[in-house]
Amino acid sequence: MEEVYEFLKKCETYYLAMVEDGKPKVRPFGTVDIWDGKLYIQTGKVKEVSKQIHENPSVEICAFDGKKWIRLSGKLLADDRRDAKKHMLDQYPVLRSMYNEDDGNTEVFYFVDATAVFCSFIEPPKTVTF
Repeated sequence: MEEVYEFLKKCETYYLAMVEDGKPKVRPFGTVDIWDGKLYIQTGKVKEVSKQIHENPSVEICAFDGKKWIRLSGKLLADDRRDAKKHMLDQYPVLRSMYNEDDGNTEVFYFVDATAVFCSFIEPPKTVTF
């Protein structure tokens, strides 16, 4: 999981894919955190992406660093604990202008049943599960 986290941090932007009404939806994201032994992302409860994740928690992330890419699939589960939200926001202080752990809007999700595949054009794929 640490390798997945480091790769996503290095890329800075990753793309979160999900399905809504039978149609694919892809959005750029940038938050990623490891806390309490889990890999987290963050969004706002008022956003459509939050509603979509709650309706169908199966997602996939894709990111590219210029040489390698990752495809991370799994399910996202919401964590309503204040400490989880605070830890995420402490990693991204710039977000504190829009979010705080007590605002009723900040939402963090963590991956379960995750499979990450690291790929490149010159190396065989590497799979990590957590």
